[in-house]
Amino acid sequence: MGKGRSAACCGEAWTADYFCSPATLDLLRQQASRHGVLLAGAVFAAGWWCWVDACVLATPHTIPFQQYLPGILATLCICMINVIRREELQESDPFDDAGFCRPRAWLFLSYCMSFGSIVGAVWVMIEHYANNEELTSAAEKWPGVAGIFQVVLVLASGLLLFVSRAPSEDAADMGYGSF
Repeated sequence: MGKGRSAACCGEAWTADYFCSPATLDLLRQQASRHGVLLAGAVFAAGWWCWVDACVLATPHTIPFQQYLPGILATLCICMINVIRREELQESDPFDDAGFCRPRAWLFLSYCMSFGSIVGAVWVMIEHYANNEELTSAAEKWPGVAGIFQVVLVLASGLLLFVSRAPSEDAADMGYGSF
């Protein structure tokens, strides 16, 4: 095998080292960890902005609290996802079986709740906005669509934050090596 190549079961697969120099890849990783956190915050703010905009535009109608729950659940889910450090998912202690499974089970539960919030947002849109004959204009149906945008953008920001965090050697910074 040559440098930068790895074998796959059916042919050969090329790694990123084959296409880019290692110095370029290191620079991209540093920039992603530095700017990915900022981009994740902007996407999170855009998600909540969509929902606040829908609530303000729906001033003649009141939006019940149940329709706020998918966005609140999505926000809770990104907190749950980002509590786990990536190092905890990769390290294993041969003498502690549960220590390896706990972070994975927590992350699995977080992702299940995330998909549940997406399902909840779609259900709210269909139940309260798409099948409601009293709402005739698109502006009156905007809260249903904004709820889906909110949940998808909030969860995308959580995933972006989880991926863009720099792994660190120091446990004191909790995996946020760019700060």
